[in-house]
Amino acid sequence: MMTKSVVLSVVAASLLLPSTLLLAAEQQSNQEKVQNQTQLPIYGSQLMTQQERLEYRARMRAAKTAEERQQIRQEHHKLMQERAKSKGLTLPDEPPASGGGMGPGMNMGPGGGMGPGGGMGPGGGRKY
Repeated sequence: MMTKSVVLSVVAASLLLPSTLLLAAEQQSNQEKVQNQTQLPIYGSQLMTQQERLEYRARMRAAKTAEERQQIRQEHHKLMQERAKSKGLTLPDEPPASGGGMGPGMNMGPGGGMGPGGGMGPGGGRKY
């Protein structure tokens, strides 16, 4: 009787382990996404001090809605335009497009997908 309960416990634990690992991996992935979003280039960052960049990112993280973040971006854009003008520099007229997607260089370019000959299946490997 004792052996059955031990075996049952081991089986139950082994069934739960993959879902626990998947959940942990998903949480880590979400944390990495948030961290990457906070490290995206800031409009006019070349005109800002390190402290200003940190404060801007903190404001963006603290914003509760997309509208609030957009307002912060617009105010920041105006400030950077004025700062650039006072230094005799020019910045693009439009702020960078906001979005939660991938930034520059993060998408799959030519040959980056799993098209013909690109997988791990038969004939999909490198030709030496």
